[in-house]
Amino acid sequence: MCKFKRVFLNPYSGNLHYIPEIINCYGRYAKYLQDDYAQDLVMFLSAPNFWVVTDYSDEFMGFVFLDNFTGNGKANFSAEITVCFDKKAWGSFVRYSAKLFLKKCFDDFGFYKIKALIFPDNFRVKKLLTQVGFEYETTLPDETLRKGKPQNIDVYSMKRTYYYKDEVNYD
Repeated sequence: MCKFKRVFLNPYSGNLHYIPEIINCYGRYAKYLQDDYAQDLVMFLSAPNFWVVTDYSDEFMGFVFLDNFTGNGKANFSAEITVCFDKKAWGSFVRYSAKLFLKKCFDDFGFYKIKALIFPDNFRVKKLLTQVGFEYETTLPDETLRKGKPQNIDVYSMKRTYYYKDEVNYD
């Protein structure tokens, strides 16, 4: 139902044709993704942890990236996830692709925990997060500025134990 394609900002990546769609999608939902200190989207596109999400006919549906990794040099412990989907993907496609991607994070990267930091008014993402297994952790009061005003950030997380009962040694 979906595919994840890594995007690299180099001419040999084969996925550069998605850049205009990524920028368009980001622009439509930037108010839910950006604070006053937002990094340029190009910075995230240049990282190796940025994927375009497509359907099986390779139609652009959205993107996902991981950043703010925590680990000890031998193993990853946690990361923050950011997602942005085109409206045509909302609903079952997003839920299905989220579950696949999260399992991929635990399988391929060995994470113990994936975090999502969102603005409290982003009710669609809150609902999606809980539907795919995230739990609300806390609200960080006045964590950033948004349009020049203090803004709270809600923290949600999913632990590896959602998919696996066994533990990984992170020593």
